[in-house]
Amino acid sequence: MQLLVFSKLLRDRSIPELIDLAHTHGFDGYDLCVRPGYPVSPEDAAHTLAAAVRQFSAAGLAVPLVTGPTNLIDPRQPEAENLLAALAGAGVPRLKLGYFRFDPAQLYWAQVDSARRTLENWEILGRIYGVQVCYHTHSGSYLGLNAGALMHLLRDRDPAHIGAYLDPAHFAVNGEPFTLGLSMAAEYVSLFSFKDVLVERVASNGHGTGKVCWVPAGEGVVNWTEVFAEVKRTGFAGPVSIHCEYEVPADEWMDTFAREIGFFRRWSADELS
Repeated sequence: MQLLVFSKLLRDRSIPELIDLAHTHGFDGYDLCVRPGYPVSPEDAAHTLAAAVRQFSAAGLAVPLVTGPTNLIDPRQPEAENLLAALAGAGVPRLKLGYFRFDPAQLYWAQVDSARRTLENWEILGRIYGVQVCYHTHSGSYLGLNAGALMHLLRDRDPAHIGAYLDPAHFAVNGEPFTLGLSMAAEYVSLFSFKDVLVERVASNGHGTGKVCWVPAGEGVVNWTEVFAEVKRTGFAGPVSIHCEYEVPADEWMDTFAREIGFFRRWSADELS
């Protein structure tokens, strides 16, 4: 298993600084955020992504995934094919898309059909460039918010070019058991994102609402014993992206980051060896 760090919250770090951080804390590489304002942006990825990946590789670090902008959802967007070409040139095998928003004013199945047509076109581009396009299970007003809903989008697509990016914390927000979700998406599972969450139920006018708080691993509701046991049972040996999106004061963030990496390093050594 490859332990990666999602570089979303490390926006101001240069590539050499990211390399030093990985060596200091002992993780295997990066889920590299390629967005405007980051060391590699969609606008210059054709020129800078391959060079960045070479720097990471020379330092013994992997970049098996690029996370694109959150609005990267339509393969007809001008940057879509350019970004896939940049990934192919850099030898990065996976691209994480943005999200299909759910509109409650529209019929659900019509929205699913539209998203499926879009993913079919991504699959065509993925086949051309040799890149697997992955969709992340994100709770909230999105299609594919858990594994069951995700399979409405992915079923009958080619898993070599369209992959499932499963997130047990977002499963917990939506109430989907991890074992059930993993089983439903098994054919498509390409990678996992790991973080933890607390969901506070707040009564308002007689109705329950959920306040979501992202917390350090082990302090939330994710059953990590179950998650790692199931991942091990399936024989998964691919990348895991540690998201580090907990809500802590800024001056505590780096200490929390060190503990987060240590948590998953210990679990991976104990449960996935």
